[in-house]
Amino acid sequence: MASEEYPSVWTRPKRNRRREQPALSQEQIVAAAIKLLDANGIEALTMRKLGAELGAVATAVYWHVANKDELIELVVDHVYGEIDVPEISSPDEWRAAVTVFAQNFRNTILRHPWLGSTLADVGVTLLGPNMLASSDRTLGLYQAAGFGLREANHASTTVLSHVVGLAATEAATISKMKRSGLSEQEWMAKVWPAAEQAAEPYPRLKALYAEYTSSSAADNGDEVFDYGLACVLDGLEARLLKA
Repeated sequence: MASEEYPSVWTRPKRNRRREQPALSQEQIVAAAIKLLDANGIEALTMRKLGAELGAVATAVYWHVANKDELIELVVDHVYGEIDVPEISSPDEWRAAVTVFAQNFRNTILRHPWLGSTLADVGVTLLGPNMLASSDRTLGLYQAAGFGLREANHASTTVLSHVVGLAATEAATISKMKRSGLSEQEWMAKVWPAAEQAAEPYPRLKALYAEYTSSSAADNGDEVFDYGLACVLDGLEARLLKA
């Protein structure tokens, strides 16, 4: 009995061109979908709204994608193309290259706040060429460091878990601020006093919040991200030294 084909925009046979093919291109559809996602988040994206954004009926979009899941595959892979994976000329450069890659990945999620939660939802089921190329090049960084292929994958997954986990939380805060219609300064001026008041009975949290009072959310995010990434990379280096 033949196995059922995995449902994906990348495995579905391409449709033959025909006279009645819509004027809309896949690139136009992806660009419009990303615009909607960046403005309103994943929950607000519908095929009907996408059709309205493109000035076309939703059925025209279905010529290129069978459903919203396929559309998400396309937009995620397109955004993955924004994430640069540095090339290295020496094994000693692997840690600096991974650091740059992790920062690039985080910045991409912060530009597209819907991406973090979407990646957490789809996991390893994405088969797009940009994502596969990025994964392949990243594995090469860890292999250059001295990890075997399987452990290189473990190392890559560990770093990505840190990046996506923290950046998705940051992105959720960004989305919440956008929905409030307030600037970061206005939002913090509203939220921070409530947080400090709630922490009043807890001495350690109270002292911690007092230390962060003069910092911006972005500065705090950078500090936490860089600290965690350094810890992860320290651990990976230690494993290499033991090998």
